[in-house]
Amino acid sequence: MEGFPTDIKMFYEPNLEILGAPIGDVIFCAKFLAQKRAKAVRLLTQLSEVGSLDPQIALLLLRHCATFCKLIHLARSTPPSLVSEGLALFDEEVRHHFGDCVAIDASDSDWLQIQLSLRRGGLGLRRLALHCSAAYLASVNKAGCSAPLDEFTLQAVTLFNSLVPPASSVTVESLMHSGISQKELSTRIEDHQFDQLCLVSTPANRARLLSVSSRHASSWLAVIPSKGLNLHLEPDEFQVALKWWLGLDTSSQLRCPYCPVHQLDPLGHHSVTCKGGGDVVLRHNSLRDIFAQFCHRARLGGQLEVGHGSGVDRSRSRPADILVPNWMIGKPAAFDVTVVSPLNSTTLNEAGARSGSAAGKAEVRKHNANDPKCRELGWVCIPLAVETYGCWGVEAQCSISRLAARLALQLQCSKSKAIASIYQRLNLTLVRCNARALLSRARFQHSVSEG
Repeated sequence: MEGFPTDIKMFYEPNLEILGAPIGDVIFCAKFLAQKRAKAVRLLTQLSEVGSLDPQIALLLLRHCATFCKLIHLARSTPPSLVSEGLALFDEEVRHHFGDCVAIDASDSDWLQIQLSLRRGGLGLRRLALHCSAAYLASVNKAGCSAPLDEFTLQAVTLFNSLVPPASSVTVESLMHSGISQKELSTRIEDHQFDQLCLVSTPANRARLLSVSSRHASSWLAVIPSKGLNLHLEPDEFQVALKWWLGLDTSSQLRCPYCPVHQLDPLGHHSVTCKGGGDVVLRHNSLRDIFAQFCHRARLGGQLEVGHGSGVDRSRSRPADILVPNWMIGKPAAFDVTVVSPLNSTTLNEAGARSGSAAGKAEVRKHNANDPKCRELGWVCIPLAVETYGCWGVEAQCSISRLAARLALQLQCSKSKAIASIYQRLNLTLVRCNARALLSRARFQHSVSEG
């Protein structure tokens, strides 16, 4: 074409690629996606090899580098009706290689939780076929089209509305005038998926799901593994931790070696609450020590409780695991760590209806036990209550937020970064101790059977 700039590429065929997106008919888009999918699958295969050495690192790379992010550009730029089948094939590849990475065979019901985000207690391996309508509609919205009433957009709206309850549905008109983001649309899909999962779950599994989906509970899965910083789980620890987190059977129908009258339950409740074997005490002390370390890093000081080996009766000494001077309005704070299970029979019904109820009850118990002595000594009693799945009580969250503000000043970083650092270390330690409690019982039974 005479006068047309020579540095602009000319296309003379109806099927073409622009900015990494296919423009053309169904066959062309399917072939284009197949090529992208094949390239992404090669990376999945390599990560499976990493998983045989370190599943914790493999899962982190899988979530951030090899799954949803690899084809989301296609989902945003291409109508769902042209790519949804190809995206579903890639989702199946992700599921297959996830099993290779962590040596876990997940059933269809297990995968319902796995494909949820960390915020909802999943592993963040979101399904592209499920979210492609949200991605495409958000892209159309951002493009600022004034009248996007084309067939593809209408089909995407219909697909999206089939995935959410009526209250969360959209229309083309509302979509164009709301400035809604892909994150918000995907959240509507995911919230509905989570609600449906809870509806079909047993009371115990429902309590587990509400606990693992609480704020900060999944922070241990966001940790960048480091052996030098003690932020790493051994392969067997990580595998059993994932199975326990997902509600898979960890018992193998065995009896507890430390209290043989109890049979181990599939959800691992007895293993992580059994007082035999010293696992409960080790977990408590580990969490106490980490909180104290953060207090010292924030220049708040902190004195640990006198050990039981000293012969000092706790009822006659301070009612605290950690005493921090000048915590609030010039008063010292007596922090008392307690770990509770939402699957306890006394809290199960409430825990299955409201997230954090078990931790809330634990806070009340600690206040009833410690407030009189704290008032006598002029201290503030602050329970650090956390559920076995990592759901922290309200008072613990407020205290960690206050601690993070002081820590951020000392480290010259943002408060959000300090908060993430505290929760990641605390919850990874919590999960590590739980995993070791589960493994110690399984190993004991294995050694007995071989002997």
